[in-house]
Amino acid sequence: MNKKKEKEFDFSAFMSLLRSADPSIWMIGVGIIGSLFATGMSLALPLFAKNFIDDFSLESLNAKVIAFIIGLFIFRVIFGAFSNYLLSKAGQQVVARLREQIWNKLIQMPVSYFDDHASGELVSRVVNDTSVVQQVITSYLAQLVSGVITIIGVTLILMRMNWQMTFLMLIGGPIMFAIIFQLGKRMAIVARATQDEVANFSGEIQQTLSEIRLMKISTAEDVERDRGEKGIDKLYQLGLREAKIVSIIGPVMSVIVMSLLLVVFGYGGIQVAKGAMSLGSLIAFLMFLFQLIQPVVAFTQFFTQFQRAAGATNRISGILALEEEGGQEGKDFDILGLSLNFSAVNFSYGDGKKVLEDISFVARPGEKLAFAGPSGGGKTTVFSLIEQFYEPDSGEILIGDLPINQLSREVWRNQIAYVSQENAILSGTIRDNLTYGLVKPSQVPDKKIWEALEMAYAAEFVKKMEEGLETEVGERGMNLSGGQRQRISIARAFLRNPKLLMLDEATASLDSQSEGVVQEALNRLMDGRTTLVIAHRLSTIVDAEQILFIEDGKITGRGTHEELVANHELYHNFATQQLT
Repeated sequence: MNKKKEKEFDFSAFMSLLRSADPSIWMIGVGIIGSLFATGMSLALPLFAKNFIDDFSLESLNAKVIAFIIGLFIFRVIFGAFSNYLLSKAGQQVVARLREQIWNKLIQMPVSYFDDHASGELVSRVVNDTSVVQQVITSYLAQLVSGVITIIGVTLILMRMNWQMTFLMLIGGPIMFAIIFQLGKRMAIVARATQDEVANFSGEIQQTLSEIRLMKISTAEDVERDRGEKGIDKLYQLGLREAKIVSIIGPVMSVIVMSLLLVVFGYGGIQVAKGAMSLGSLIAFLMFLFQLIQPVVAFTQFFTQFQRAAGATNRISGILALEEEGGQEGKDFDILGLSLNFSAVNFSYGDGKKVLEDISFVARPGEKLAFAGPSGGGKTTVFSLIEQFYEPDSGEILIGDLPINQLSREVWRNQIAYVSQENAILSGTIRDNLTYGLVKPSQVPDKKIWEALEMAYAAEFVKKMEEGLETEVGERGMNLSGGQRQRISIARAFLRNPKLLMLDEATASLDSQSEGVVQEALNRLMDGRTTLVIAHRLSTIVDAEQILFIEDGKITGRGTHEELVANHELYHNFATQQLT
């Protein structure tokens, strides 16, 4: 999104955003009709007061008149409350659908998008930006609708009553709107800066709290305190700038309104003294004028909030316009018994520097194919391409004779499983983690879950837990040990029953005792499956049918363990250091 668009607020873009949320037309329509009735009743009161005062007598003050006045007030409240509720409900539905659209869009974005956007920033877009739009729609839009109806109705009646006094009253309108417009533009600039800073601050907070153990062990409390205080101070300064603008708007509007009242009241008093206007008409005129104050104030608040929503609207529209991860419409294809073939694959992350260069290999059905080499050589990138997180710059990745990008991504990913050293565990129960991503997790029988846990050597420690499968694992699985988290990940893979298995340093971060148990579980998982393994510990891959040695994005050696020890100098050095 270019800077010009970021600075300008396009009203049509705002309306387009609202239409995309499919607002309830009938609810808005009924709400507006209710506002019309409520406004009509409000307009009837000053006219009734005019006639009552001009023709006042004790006989006219009877029970019917009092009942009529009370009834008018009651029905005004009922219709006003009903219409405001319907309009607010319609607004809440719009915001809920916008949040659904943003969330659904984000989870359908390719991994490369998240490489460039911090998770805290995206959370802020889903929560904070939509909250700004929500305030416009639910808090101010309903008031604006009834306010516009009131302003039009009152102005027409006042023109019929006394066009000269109405003209005097309308002089203040352009002055008022000119001031609001200028202050509103400044508000928009401050609001956009505030939203950006909130997004940045949210990202920093989320990062610090998610790595709280690193912060503690690094004794970085002072660093994080200073960083947090700087972010808080920036938000404070922006809040002060916003408060200054808001604090100016209120008194300015009050001065203008009071000036109008004085002028109208003075002119009206002269008219009454001359006999050109009745006292009832003057009081009715002033009552109508007071009725205008609330809609004008509501319009001012709406315009101010509308400017604040400028940046949020642009960002939400920008996210909704992003291109989603494709490939969901591909073929439904069973990969069992087929070879995985990399053919002259080249890849870079967009900076022009090649990460993989001319990578070719074949992983045959049921074969264990291993990758070794220095860190940063491109081994994990190979896995990312297999998972279709990224597309090769050139070359092909085939399953059998079919390029994998011709398969539905959902179908393809459902047939592969990935176990990494990071042992990804989500907050929730053990059951939640084991069934995560399955089509109908609630329908997975306990028997099948316990079989997967047995195969992963995890059933014993789960049974010892008081809550069993319903045990809460904590954020990122912190209530479990590293070995337990890894075995839960392996059990999850068993439940998926993958045709293609990928292991990325699956035992690298474990102690020797846990590594032995986990390795046994992995051996069970690998049995009969095509398996790709990344390992720094060569002891875990010496039995692989084929080992590829990758350096600087190139395959510099391939063969069995014995062949590479004999023919590849760097692999020989690795083996000497680790296995001797």
